[in-house]
Amino acid sequence: MYSIFVDLHSWLRYVVFVLVLLATIQSLLGWLGKKPYTEINRKINLFALISAHTQLLIGIVLFFLSPNVKFSSYTMKDPTLRYFTVEHWVGMIIAIALITIGHSKAKRTELSETKHKTIAIFYLIAFVIIIGTIMAGKLPLLG
Repeated sequence: MYSIFVDLHSWLRYVVFVLVLLATIQSLLGWLGKKPYTEINRKINLFALISAHTQLLIGIVLFFLSPNVKFSSYTMKDPTLRYFTVEHWVGMIIAIALITIGHSKAKRTELSETKHKTIAIFYLIAFVIIIGTIMAGKLPLLG
């Protein structure tokens, strides 16, 4: 069962990556180009939000199943255990919270420019945090 969730979580990360990147780029282009906020914009932003939340739910299941999540006096001394027990989920929760806040704030405004700007800023910060958190997990493995 663990391997099914790991595979699903690994596969879905590409969907989240592409959708959040696409939502960010389209919002930047809409904001800077002063374009109207369309139904396509709304759907891409919503699908990015849904994929991130789905990834979160799978990640929560993995948190409780993973052999790399351990609570002991040794956890913080081991880079791999520390990453999966603390760093990964904290970074991802922050990123998903930003995506959720950005989407909610954009939904409440009527101005296209404000919608694009809000999504662009919040999703971009979330995207950077996602990339940074993933790369932080690769660093102990490279050393």
